[in-house]
Amino acid sequence: MGIFQFLKSKSFFKQLVIAVVSFVLLFFILKFWLNVTTNHDQKIQVPDLHKMTISEAERKLNELDLAYKVIDSASYNPEYPKKSVIEQSPEGGDFVKENRKIYLTLNPSKYRDITIPDLNGRTKRQAISELKAIGFVVGTKYTYVKDIGKDVVRGLRHNNKIVNPNDKLPKNSIIELVLGDGNR
Repeated sequence: MGIFQFLKSKSFFKQLVIAVVSFVLLFFILKFWLNVTTNHDQKIQVPDLHKMTISEAERKLNELDLAYKVIDSASYNPEYPKKSVIEQSPEGGDFVKENRKIYLTLNPSKYRDITIPDLNGRTKRQAISELKAIGFVVGTKYTYVKDIGKDVVRGLRHNNKIVNPNDKLPKNSIIELVLGDGNR
């Protein structure tokens, strides 16, 4: 039997009809199964959790059958209360299905601590640039001590206390420079 005779035979047409019907039947069964298991028509609107404490956010999410996970603490933002939600994903107003995890980023309780570098012997300009680059605020009240180098850093102060290299202070702390006066 040649290939053309087989393509014209009754046996080939039966198998072709069985294959097409099986494919169509499998397609509709799979489509129905996916609609049932994925809750296709269900959607819950995510609430806006910004500035809420973690316990308030947890209560609100439990009411809506949503889970949450705290992924990180961001950089401290003084505009938000301590330990409150600063970011969330998905955002408030988006639609999700039940038991979806909402990822929360919390505001830390304070700025992170930064190690003070050794600036002794550097010029005023170098010290100001380095302190600003790592996150400190440089005060404008300079203290001058008797030293041969004019505007050379001879120490650092924070809240009228001497601070040493490798001490730690919170970011955005005000640091005052102790400089040489240039007199012998």
